[in-house]
Amino acid sequence: MVKILCVSDTEMPQLHSAVNLRRQYSDIDMIISCGDMPPGYLDFITSIISVPMFYVRGNHDEAYDSEPPGGVNLHRQVVEYRGLLMAGLEGSIKYNRGVIQYTQSQMQRMVLGLAPSIFWNRWARKRGIDLFVTHSPALNIHDGNDVAHRGFSGFLNFMKWYRPRYMLHGHVHIWDRRKIVRTQYMSTCVMNINPFTVLDLEPV
Repeated sequence: MVKILCVSDTEMPQLHSAVNLRRQYSDIDMIISCGDMPPGYLDFITSIISVPMFYVRGNHDEAYDSEPPGGVNLHRQVVEYRGLLMAGLEGSIKYNRGVIQYTQSQMQRMVLGLAPSIFWNRWARKRGIDLFVTHSPALNIHDGNDVAHRGFSGFLNFMKWYRPRYMLHGHVHIWDRRKIVRTQYMSTCVMNINPFTVLDLEPV
């Protein structure tokens, strides 16, 4: 079993406490950031828990160009750790002139671009993607009605074509705890992990 601390969008006081991190999260095996997280916040958590961190950038993470957090950027990559295969795609829908924003067609091309790595792993390792890590949600799954928080249709295709076990995303803040944050879409469990979630996952 791999225990994953997933974080996104909102800094939480309990994760700023070294004492609390050591007490509550000493059994964490890895950290995943779904974006819009200050590098210093991520570095503090990873240094206290002393586990690897994997991330994608959110639309507000332009500072990563000069001050990246200490971890592995999953954007447009397929990475294996502890028997889990992960793929990631950063950013949000384009709504202004931000650098880490993409049109629907641009994201669709990036989804297609991951096909060679995913199919090679399926052939060589006889397994598919365990974790699809994004900042934005998929279209009509946990996304918002405003332009900035609309999801990507390409992520629906990713799930149809590559069938990841989980899709983890942030970007949409959960102020109302009655909101749905976990949805099954075909073979994939889609989770809005904002502001943080602990996920136990058994490698297949």
